[in-house]
Amino acid sequence: MTIQRQEFLDWLVTAKVLPTTASPGPGDYLEAYRNLADQGSQEIVSIHMTSQGSGAYQAATVAQSMLQEQRPELRIEVIDTRNVSLCQGWMVIEAARAALSGLKLDEVVERVKDMIPVTHMIQTADTLKYLYMGGRIGKAKHLVGTLLNIKPLIGMDDGVIVPLGAARSRGQAYQMMVDKVEEAVGKSKIKIAYVHAGARQEVDKIKQMVETRLNAVESLIAELSPALAVHTGPGTAGLCYTPVLA
Repeated sequence: MTIQRQEFLDWLVTAKVLPTTASPGPGDYLEAYRNLADQGSQEIVSIHMTSQGSGAYQAATVAQSMLQEQRPELRIEVIDTRNVSLCQGWMVIEAARAALSGLKLDEVVERVKDMIPVTHMIQTADTLKYLYMGGRIGKAKHLVGTLLNIKPLIGMDDGVIVPLGAARSRGQAYQMMVDKVEEAVGKSKIKIAYVHAGARQEVDKIKQMVETRLNAVESLIAELSPALAVHTGPGTAGLCYTPVLA
């Protein structure tokens, strides 16, 4: 890598055309699956971001079919999380924990699939132009033309970006985030990840507001990778939460 994350975000502000991103191809997944099988794995769970915004899931299913034709004794389950970022990340974390605890493959897959409809992202930024320029705007297209002092809130529904409202300031946007999470989960236990693109101080504010009101039993903070930040833009701040399932 010849450029660091912050350098990339600083440059992104000036970009007239966004750099393109590409998901791994079937050959990449085939190599990964084969390597795992060569190391003795007989069961593989492959967990992917939404197929509505990436070709990764489709590529993985092609590799799954190719390898299972060659090695029918293998079981490979490919899952479309219909989500992105640390929403997908929570599913990966919980799947790994389930596997390490000794659950069988079908039980691991069931745990992930149970999480898909109840794991959600909410985020805000100063502009949606990056999502628009990158073709990832989904159903929030009408918010692109809002005034500069409006902070749009977006989420994801069944794999597609959707609008969740707009606020006059970041503080108000963060308050709306907390309200929406509380409306969804009440006082139930949740696990929550705070995500940002060069905006650590902003997610610290969100974290303080969330954990004053909600029952967060596990939390983490993560900076978006350039592959995601290129679509959300610098200054993006938000959260990904999942209820603790019984």
